[in-house]
Amino acid sequence: MSKTLLIVDDSAVMRMTVGAILKEANYTVVEADNGQVALERAMANAIDLIICDVNMPVMDGLTFARLIKEQPKYRFVPIIMLTTVTGQTEMEAGKAAGVKAWMIKPFDKTKLLGAVAKLLG
Repeated sequence: MSKTLLIVDDSAVMRMTVGAILKEANYTVVEADNGQVALERAMANAIDLIICDVNMPVMDGLTFARLIKEQPKYRFVPIIMLTTVTGQTEMEAGKAAGVKAWMIKPFDKTKLLGAVAKLLG
């Protein structure tokens, strides 16, 4: 059975790019353009892994990560931050929020798929 991944990014181009890569690797993709919509989509679907940007309108990725990890069904679901943010403070905040991997844009397709496969175990 295909694993379902949630892509959270305010950039439609980034969602389309990451989504195409994941679909090509036989993952099912659910998309959201901010953390608030992502919470709604996560509650309506069974998500196996989340790929999320940090900087977004309405609700940023770090806030989303903290809130989704408060949900019992998402406590152990891995989150990859895929972002342009490189600050140590933000990375530490992400780790504290339960983020398992931090990847910088522009990203390498092979490394992204490798991280996804590793975190899905």
